[in-house]
Amino acid sequence: MKEERPMKDDYLWDRSGPPDPEVERLEHVLSELRHDGRMREFPETTWTRPRPRWIEALRFALWPRLAAVAATLLVIVGAWLAWRHTQHGAPAGPGWEVASLRGAPRIGSSRIGGTGRFAVGQVLETDDVSRASISVGELGLVEVEPNTRIRLIEAGASRERLGLDRGTIQAAIWAPPGEFIVNTPSAVVVDLGCAYTLHVDDSGAGLLRTTLGWVGFKLNGHESFIPAGAVCATRPGIGPGTPYFDDASQPFQAALAKLDFEKGSPDLDVARLQVVLADARPRDALTLWHLLSRRSGTQRGRVYERLAAFVPPPLGVTRDGVLAGNTQMLDLWWNQLGFGDTSLWRTFERSWPEATR
Repeated sequence: MKEERPMKDDYLWDRSGPPDPEVERLEHVLSELRHDGRMREFPETTWTRPRPRWIEALRFALWPRLAAVAATLLVIVGAWLAWRHTQHGAPAGPGWEVASLRGAPRIGSSRIGGTGRFAVGQVLETDDVSRASISVGELGLVEVEPNTRIRLIEAGASRERLGLDRGTIQAAIWAPPGEFIVNTPSAVVVDLGCAYTLHVDDSGAGLLRTTLGWVGFKLNGHESFIPAGAVCATRPGIGPGTPYFDDASQPFQAALAKLDFEKGSPDLDVARLQVVLADARPRDALTLWHLLSRRSGTQRGRVYERLAAFVPPPLGVTRDGVLAGNTQMLDLWWNQLGFGDTSLWRTFERSWPEATR
């Protein structure tokens, strides 16, 4: 029996041992397929799924129909916008967005069904059950109460102006001071960053109540500053009266109204002023300061003494100067009352028109 030689494994792993004849023979036969150590490079190929013919056919068949549908939609939308434009009677140009809150408010002769546009030159009216809300661009909101008639006088980049002929509006304005103005039959209301309610009755008399910030009331150089919590009345031909806080005593308010709007004898006016001075509280310095420019002679002197007892005049303010009507001294004294700085008002009032219509 022929003895078989044991096969050496070392050569198979690291070619270190003697090669086996059989292994040598296989190496020779397979030598042409031996790897040469280099990485092969193969060209990149992309595979695209063939598009079925039915998709192409459908695409070409539907495209004209889709284009026709799109064109039809454009016509419908355009017609709807034109109808809405006609219904609300809103001509091209500056204007505000308006929404009906209740009932049937109207712009001109057209009823506001949901929302509409309030353009310059138009009139918006509410009946005894209607209410509307107006968006004053990016400046604020105005709510129009029942039985109100307003006009949009101006709408632009630098100023928005509304005319309140009668009724009540509630305004909440966050615009820079002086950019929102309301004309009334008896005064111009200038917003100084605030919220307020303004009412005008059928005679043209008005009442303004500030709930936040402060408001300016002005007519022909006759002006009033109305901070939050204060009220100010106005009358046609006279302008704004003296502002007061609504928690002042009734005798105080009644006497003040007569001083502002009823012409009386000098003795009668002195008696009315005495009621105001006697009932005045420290916070009524607001009213006393305004009376300094509305009273004259000995009456102004009595107002000076009462105001000085509540808020001593600052450096640079003298009794003689105030009695002489020095406006710079009055402004310095106002700045001590805790209602803000008059420079804010003076800066913007230079560009405010006086007209009330």
